[in-house]
Amino acid sequence: MVAIVAGTKTEQVIEQLSKIDLKKRQAVIEITLDMANSMKLIAKKCFPKAIQVTDRFHVQKLALEALQEIRIKYRWEAMDSENQLILLAKSKNKTYNPQLLTNGDTVKQLLARSRYLLYKSREKWTVNQEERAQILFELYPDIKTAYYLSQQLRSIYNTNNDKNVAMLKLAHWYKKVEESGFKNFNIVLNTITVNYQSILNYFDNRSTNASAESFNAKIKAFRSQFRGVRKIDFFLFRLSNIFA
Repeated sequence: MVAIVAGTKTEQVIEQLSKIDLKKRQAVIEITLDMANSMKLIAKKCFPKAIQVTDRFHVQKLALEALQEIRIKYRWEAMDSENQLILLAKSKNKTYNPQLLTNGDTVKQLLARSRYLLYKSREKWTVNQEERAQILFELYPDIKTAYYLSQQLRSIYNTNNDKNVAMLKLAHWYKKVEESGFKNFNIVLNTITVNYQSILNYFDNRSTNASAESFNAKIKAFRSQFRGVRKIDFFLFRLSNIFA
């Protein structure tokens, strides 16, 4: 079933979905969703017998965002330090020449150019990214610790099919994050606490919203080609012919 509902207000979505026959809605056994309370309420009201599953990618995204926040904090510090050195050199009528690291980056460049490698697992790094990561982790042990915490969470999702095993590993990971003292990861911990059961439900069937998210991305790309939608009926007709 694919539905397009105008607006995102809970009441409006519930009203539209409730038009579907109750027996059909009661036949839905599992729903994968994000952690928005509105989506949970909609799922509970419209599909009362369905098990709610928190999409793994939304949980992993929070961990990656926490990691990036640590990198960004150090980048701002590096930028501020460089600006101070530039002003100092200028006051002495000298030209500021930043110190280069072994890979040719300045510290500011290192922190800027490390953004994408932190999203990747280590085996997917290029040679340049591996060299950059080694320097980054030597200079900033906090980033190294946060990176491996985010990768350990990904590993829990990738390598576990048993719900009980996943629950134990997730609990150990939770404790490691607490011990790290990273305040940036507090949102992740709170999210796991609030959504613990629905997060664990993923390990029953390993269901995700990947196909739906991919379809949404295709629709957005298709819409952008025409700079918006003038006739909705024709737009939906084109979509059904291209992607159905």
